[in-house]
Amino acid sequence: MKDAIEPKTTREAILDATDRLLARYGYKKMTIDDLAREVGIGKGSIYLHFASKEEIALTHIDRIIDRLRKRLSIIAKDSVACDERIRRMLVERVIFRFDSVQHYTQNLNDMLARLRPQLLERRKVYFEEEAKIFARVIDEAQQKNDFIKTDSMDTARTLLAATNALLPYSLSTQELGKRSDIEKRTRAIADLVIDGLKQR
Repeated sequence: MKDAIEPKTTREAILDATDRLLARYGYKKMTIDDLAREVGIGKGSIYLHFASKEEIALTHIDRIIDRLRKRLSIIAKDSVACDERIRRMLVERVIFRFDSVQHYTQNLNDMLARLRPQLLERRKVYFEEEAKIFARVIDEAQQKNDFIKTDSMDTARTLLAATNALLPYSLSTQELGKRSDIEKRTRAIADLVIDGLKQR
């Protein structure tokens, strides 16, 4: 099979194919041969970019989170009030994840059960990186005396923990419910926690 894709974009094409195949087969049934066929390249070309199926799946999840971090950073730099930025960021972190896996029939924990230890370690890193973005906005709000003085990283971690139950990890997007309901619940949680941070 001839490689039909430029080397520069092959890695992205493999990750795009991974997304489709995870939705279609799940991780356990997805094979490197399936990926090669889906991308239209030889099996050996897959191994030029990734050492294993595990690395491909984990890199796919990393790519979703990298895109999310970029979106959170854009919201964090907006010129609207800090509390509104925090609200938008909380909704974005939940809805972006929901939208990214809404075509999967299984939840991520079940689908990637074989990778659970690696995925849990990565989640810690993901959440910590997200918390840093939130902490910058919290710091700004504290400097403006809009928010009470707290440890901004601890507060950021608490904000993330408050919305983690709405992420599609242990429940599939079908089990979580309608997108509009999830967004509404996220906004309600955001309003509660932001209200608790405001300077009286």
